[in-house]
Amino acid sequence: MTNDVIDEVFKVLSLEIDKLQEPVVGRVARDKNPFKVLISTMLSLRTKDATTEHAFRRLTAIASSPEEISHLPLEAIEKAIFPVGFYKTKAKNIKETSKIIIKKHHGMVPRDFNDLLSLPGVGRKTANLVMILGFDELGICVDTHVHRITNRWGYVSTKTPDDTEMKLREILPKKYWKDINNYLVPYGQYICAPVSPHCSRCKLITYCSRIGVGSSR
Repeated sequence: MTNDVIDEVFKVLSLEIDKLQEPVVGRVARDKNPFKVLISTMLSLRTKDATTEHAFRRLTAIASSPEEISHLPLEAIEKAIFPVGFYKTKAKNIKETSKIIIKKHHGMVPRDFNDLLSLPGVGRKTANLVMILGFDELGICVDTHVHRITNRWGYVSTKTPDDTEMKLREILPKKYWKDINNYLVPYGQYICAPVSPHCSRCKLITYCSRIGVGSSR
């Protein structure tokens, strides 16, 4: 796949994702609250969407701001977010992040990418998603789905999600930077699965090199 067809690919994707369930972080982002986007993304790492959503709703029902969360006992955060993956580590990071936001950023989620990266438990994926969904700034959020699918297409040839992000920053037209994660996460969950993808149902089959695909459905 090359940029000769990328406009057609994103046109197809824009139609197809309307048929699929929107990721939980996207639903959270409708509130236009950067802190909620940050917390929901931190919870979502290595956790299924349904589990993430329930954990996020339980936590924000008892504390929904940096100030409120910073005053919660760690055990209360752990209880609220269980059973998300690595819930003890995430609870600690969420509490510490809330304290840092209060102490260093006047209670507001920082709008600077490097400041976001300095927060406990925040990597490039989370920082990019907060910039995009929380602040409507330009960014490219690369998770396992974006990394896998763009390599499967043959659009990039990279080893890690961070490598994929850097390559996409070089070649992907900027008009698609904000959309690629929002499109490929549900597409990767329901169509272009990690194992035995639904190639027979995929509307992008004619554009895809199917690199690394063995069996498919």
